Amino acid sequence: MTSPDAFPLDAFPLDDRGLLLGDGLFETMLWTGGGLPHLDAHMARMAAGCETLGLPAFDREQARALCLAAPQRAGLAEVRAAVRLTLTAGSGGRGLDRPAAPVLRLAASAAAAAPVTTPVDLVLARTRRNEGSPAARLKTLSYLDNVLARAEAKAAGADEAVIRNNHGDLACAGAANLFWVEGGSLFTPAPHCGVLEGIARRRVIAAARSLDVDVHEVSTGAEALDEAEAVFLTNSLIGVRPARRFEGETFGPHALVERLAEALRES
Repeated sequence: MTSPDAFPLDAFPLDDRGLLLGDGLFETMLWTGGGLPHLDAHMARMAAGCETLGLPAFDREQARALCLAAPQRAGLAEVRAAVRLTLTAGSGGRGLDRPAAPVLRLAASAAAAAPVTTPVDLVLARTRRNEGSPAARLKTLSYLDNVLARAEAKAAGADEAVIRNNHGDLACAGAANLFWVEGGSLFTPAPHCGVLEGIARRRVIAAARSLDVDVHEVSTGAEALDEAEAVFLTNSLIGVRPARRFEGETFGPHALVERLAEALRES
């Protein structure tokens, strides 16, 4: 069950399992200045994550109310903002074992999020993604690998990192799904590579198919990006963000990427 009270993010108790062990999930959603267009999809993904992690079902109506109220509480109701919903496994005493009946905690916050209008510079991270872990395909509170990969990118003078899994296959970026175009077809790492099945990722694939573009979910190494005509990232906040550089490769504007970006803006 979910705790009946909403917790502000700065008031979680020190024995909270999300704080101590990363035992929980989160969702990040785009507030458009008038609503959360894909709130139901985010709720569904969090519910699926709870099932995978063996957590009880959370109160979706409470979660929806928290998310919709967060921009108003932050004074951002009229502007573009990022809304984050955080769910933890609650308090559980010392050690790894959860209580027999975890009492979940939910909290939502909002922060201003201006549109990203510049292309992204990418580097290949040394940090790897553990494709064998159930957590690799969930938005868990344990995001340290992503933090380390992003730090690698920043240290190299880039914006974002491309992450491979333990087999050397492409998986994702630090905070986004990864796509590339080759021969008029769209490619993206397959879910079994340790890929978060992103809400924007799903929408891009659907948009591409509606344009009669072949979509391939593949297992392949980083050399695929060397042969690509275009590379881009997706998540709920950036939509479609084209890449300008990846290691020694450079990319210019691409008609298909622009069409997919427009499709996401309209959906």
